[in-house]
Order: sequence, then C-alpha cells, then structure tokens
Amino acid sequence: MATIKLDSNKRTMTGKGSARKLRSAGRLPVILYGPEMSPIMLSLDYKQLQKILRGKSAENIIFDLEVDSNGKNQSKRVMIKELQKDPVTREYLHVDFYEISMEKELEVDIPLYLVNTPLGVTEGGILEHIRREVKVSCMPKNLVDKIEIDVSGLAIGQSLHIEDIDLPSGLKTIEDGDLTIATVVAPSIEEEVVEEELEEEGEEKAEEEAESEEIKVEEKS
Repeated sequence: MATIKLDSNKRTMTGKGSARKLRSAGRLPVILYGPEMSPIMLSLDYKQLQKILRGKSAENIIFDLEVDSNGKNQSKRVMIKELQKDPVTREYLHVDFYEISMEKELEVDIPLYLVNTPLGVTEGGILEHIRREVKVSCMPKNLVDKIEIDVSGLAIGQSLHIEDIDLPSGLKTIEDGDLTIATVVAPSIEEEVVEEELEEEGEEKAEEEAESEEIKVEEKS
C-alpha cells in the first residue's frame, strides 16, 4: 500500500480550552506515540485529514507524517491508533497516531465487503453477513484497506468461511478458518406463522373494541 503524505505542526498547549481553539481554527489536536519515542503533541489540518479518510477505513492507512518542529522537518511512518469523533455531529475531535516500522509485520483488522448477488437470494433466500472483518498479519507494504468477497455462488443453506477467502498476496489470517463470514438462509416459516397469528389477534382485538364501543353508546342512550 502506498503511503499518504500528511502535514503536521508541533504544539505546546494542552487541555480542553486549547483543543477547542485549535478546532475553531480548522486544526485538529494530535498525539504521536512510538515504541522508542516519547509522545509528541501535534496538530494538523482538519480538512486535509477529512479528505483523505473519506470512504476509507481509517485504521488501515499508512501515513507519511511530516512533523514540523521549530523549522525542522521529520518524516514518520504512522497509522491511526484512535480517532475520536463527536457522538452527535460525527466531527473529528482528536487523533492518536503510532509510529510503525516498514520492516516489521503488523496485525490489523481488514474490512470484508460482500459483492454480487448470491444464487440463493435469487431463489428467495436471505443473505446474512455474519463477520465484517478479518484479522491478518502482513508487512506494511502489503496492507490493503478492504477485501472484496464474491458471494454469487452461495446457494440456500450454504456458508462462506474465513478459510474460503483468497487473501491478497502477503496477507495471512490469524483467526480460526471455521469462522463464518456469510450464509444464505431460507425464509423462516415460523416467522410467517407468527406474523399471521399477530395479524389475526390484531383483527380480533379491533373487532372486540368496536363491539365494546357500540355497547357503551347504547348504554348512554
């Protein structure tokens, strides 16, 4: 995976007040961690990060982070460790980055996307997406942001497991191969019966209420 360049500036102020000022100025507070370094407080351009992350899995992007500290630039290969968002507006509030080595394997969760319509669905079945990501081990250069899985061959009653995935080159799964990713199930007869019973109960109740209203009217007159 190609790295994405991201610019940042060192900051010295901390606290909620300082963070609010940064955000109001279009900047985002950031902390950079690493196995052989002390945490560094940074800020970056909000819109630049927003544009990069649009439509992507934030956790699986490798950034070439340019750190501007007192006029001296340092380049760090980093990934997002945590991205905090406002629970209501979903705007970014804070980012934690961690430095990685391009020579060491990573363990990451890769999103799984199901593509095409299963044969079983065309026959009336229901596609259930059970597992939406898979944990893999790989070198940073082999990292991908998603894995697409063709489920067109699944018939009713058939399932797709982790061991059935053709992983991209350089990726190794570190999970149990028997774990189910997707399955096509037949429509539940029980659910149809329950729905019919509920409809009948609703009709009977409505009739009883209507009769009760008629009795009340008669009593008043």
